[in-house]
Amino acid sequence: MRVFHGVEEVRQAVGTRLGYSGWHAVTQEQIDAFAQATGDHQWIHVDPDKAARGPFGSTIAHGYLTLSLVSMLAGRVYRVDGLKMTINYGADKLRFPSPVPVGSRVRAGVELLSLTPRRGGHLLKAGVTVEREGGGKPACVVERLSVLVP
Repeated sequence: MRVFHGVEEVRQAVGTRLGYSGWHAVTQEQIDAFAQATGDHQWIHVDPDKAARGPFGSTIAHGYLTLSLVSMLAGRVYRVDGLKMTINYGADKLRFPSPVPVGSRVRAGVELLSLTPRRGGHLLKAGVTVEREGGGKPACVVERLSVLVP
């Protein structure tokens, strides 16, 4: 875990690869809860019997479930102390290059790409790559945008 003490330390680390989170197991219960919360009940996610005969051999996590794990996983890589708050501002360049089958373990690698002053704070762009253990391609690649409010 890399701990930054304020915005200036973050600025000095722009261009740095911060490392990886620990592994997180994706369960069917988590997939089902995400389906319930979003209303996306496509069989490749929630029907283990049908999915076993489908193109992935099992159910797979929703792409947006994988994306939703980015905040938690990146939070295990770094944090910024001394702020009033950090606000999720969105994402750039989002892709889901490969599926996450149920039971997979995923982790996130983080690189700080830019820090731009803006009204009310600083816009931090972090490149986050979610990997699946044993997978060839990343499961999710995103430029995560956060506003750091000092």
